[in-house]
Amino acid sequence: MEVGALVIIFALVVLFAFLGLGAWVTAKAVGAAKRGVDRTLTQARRTVEDTTLKAKSFGQVGVTAALAQLRLDLRTSMRATQAALYQGVQADASLKESIALFERLSRHGHELDDELKRLEQEPDRKRTAERLPGLRERTAKITESADSLRWAARDRARQFADEDLAALSAQIEVESGALRDWSRESVDDLAAAAAEWDAGAGRPAPGAAAPGAAREAGRGRPASAGAREAAGRPALDASGPKTAHPWQKNAPRPEAAS
Repeated sequence: MEVGALVIIFALVVLFAFLGLGAWVTAKAVGAAKRGVDRTLTQARRTVEDTTLKAKSFGQVGVTAALAQLRLDLRTSMRATQAALYQGVQADASLKESIALFERLSRHGHELDDELKRLEQEPDRKRTAERLPGLRERTAKITESADSLRWAARDRARQFADEDLAALSAQIEVESGALRDWSRESVDDLAAAAAEWDAGAGRPAPGAAAPGAAREAGRGRPASAGAREAAGRPALDASGPKTAHPWQKNAPRPEAAS
């Protein structure tokens, strides 16, 4: 009876664990879907606002067109800088300080954009026109600062890329030189060595190295096995006892013949 109760309790624990895990997975999926929808809506809203601002800046004149152009310039500069910094920090961690500065600059940008947006609905166009010079100056300061951060990040990335490319090119040149040096075996030198060998009755003088061995030693490469043997052993005597090669059968022993 106690065993059955333990089994039931264990089954309930497993069931509740699966239910909890399922609820957690569902909540994560819903949260991810909500964030995706929010991003889509935000992007769509930005696209609509940008299209509206472009239409106002080109299709209207006066204060309305000026305000729309200021907002368009501000938003374009800030978005380009944001994209450049957040993409660049993935490869260069030092851009985190630049991102912190950009976040502070973004607060000023948002305040200015909100003010320009309110002034678009302001009925007193005369007073709004009087404030345009100051608004242009504030917009210019913010966009110039954003542009400076963006171009500095791009210059830094290009400098790193140029340095890496220069180092890679130098390594490739060294490797290419080594490959060309090893592939520069002169056929004429080998032919001259063979002719010299034939003219010397096929063997060098006692104590003298073979021409190929001397030439290989001069290049800093080890001599071949044949050249080392020709250089270090005397000429064979045809009248001497013949040496059996490993593939020949052993000669019969004298006692076996008797």
